[in-house]
Amino acid sequence: MKQSGKPDYSWLGRDVLRWVIAAAVSVAMIFGVNALRDSAGQATFTGTVKGESADGDTTGAAQISYRQVEAPAPEGANDVVTSAQWAELFPEIAESYNMTSENEYSVDYLEQDSYLVNLYEGYGFAKEYNAARGHAYCLEDVNAIARPHPLANCLTCKTADFTAMVNKLGAETAYALDFEEVFPQMTENVGCYTCHENQVGDNGKLVVTHDYIINQLGSNMDSMDPVVLSCGQCHIEYYFKPDDSHATTVPYHAVEEMSPDAILEYYDAMDFADWTQESTGARLLKAQHPEMETFLGEGSVHAGMGLNCADCHMEVVTNDEGYTYTNHAFVSPIESENIMSNVCAACHKDTDLVAKVHDLQAEITARETEVGNKLSELNDRLTEAVASGSYSEGQLDELRRLYRSAQWYFDFDYVENSEGAHNSKLANYCLDTSEQYIQQANDLF
Repeated sequence: MKQSGKPDYSWLGRDVLRWVIAAAVSVAMIFGVNALRDSAGQATFTGTVKGESADGDTTGAAQISYRQVEAPAPEGANDVVTSAQWAELFPEIAESYNMTSENEYSVDYLEQDSYLVNLYEGYGFAKEYNAARGHAYCLEDVNAIARPHPLANCLTCKTADFTAMVNKLGAETAYALDFEEVFPQMTENVGCYTCHENQVGDNGKLVVTHDYIINQLGSNMDSMDPVVLSCGQCHIEYYFKPDDSHATTVPYHAVEEMSPDAILEYYDAMDFADWTQESTGARLLKAQHPEMETFLGEGSVHAGMGLNCADCHMEVVTNDEGYTYTNHAFVSPIESENIMSNVCAACHKDTDLVAKVHDLQAEITARETEVGNKLSELNDRLTEAVASGSYSEGQLDELRRLYRSAQWYFDFDYVENSEGAHNSKLANYCLDTSEQYIQQANDLF
């Protein structure tokens, strides 16, 4: 069943909406949405925090303190001003970012959900698949992971150094470089350059530094929230081009094309597969981490209200000296009294929000387990059908098509990191659709 209609927020009332809007614009990273191409080809977003809603209401707004400083001379690879350099000028923000090192692995997904080994058979994720640690571990973890990484393109969202290398050398060259050749040159994790280029002192200006976002979305970025773009340039679904460049690419050109339905149609039209599973012969897709697509997708309550990633994951804090800044520890909102009180309470004041979110996530997780096991059973049945010699290639190809679709919708939900909290309607839609494809396939045996 397709999702239809837009959420109705009329019940919130004008005063609550004004408060939410004011709180939203208070975050340090909310700027005007005029995308400009700078000399390096990145998209920059200009403007300043207004600290009030459109009608002048300042309720809930916080004034961010900006230190207007001259950018240091780049000391990092490929002309990157390193995070260590910026830390001397913005120690509070640097200290908060370093707190991401406190986010350690907590889950081995292959151990927790053993059916995944069957689903990812023949692909790297069947070798090792863990819950992601904080941004401070990006380089360490991509190097240590048991999954193979022959090319440098798997560094795409792991290090500011590689982003700068792509911008310097060009996509046709950089992505296809050998991983072992490039990795020793990488010293920065995801850092200041990733979201701000070398302009951190310029009112926190955001810069979309990843070429594939600019290339695919183009002028459609102008109507998108720059905070969502900044986070979404890494927290997205992507694929590597099946040509000599192996360039990282996103499978859409506009928000309207970010749904799992449209993305599957995109991949089907180009006959793309991440890998062919030997046991089933199915040409399968591996979703990455489609947080932006899920957050902007139909059914997203918070996106519909004009909130963005920073509102819910980046606290606005004031230190003992009265300096107000944006915390870069990237916290869960239900673990932040600051965010719960200043953002969430606008709509959830009388709600046990922690319990509500945990209940929702438990519900989605239970459904993932149910559907994942059904999908694994379909994998087994298809494997047996292929080995039996009792089915024509036409019959097998139809079963493979249904299995591919079921796997795609399941994976789109499973690998999105909020467990339904970003968009429970879309999460359930993906699981429902996967289950429907599984049933269609089972009816053919």
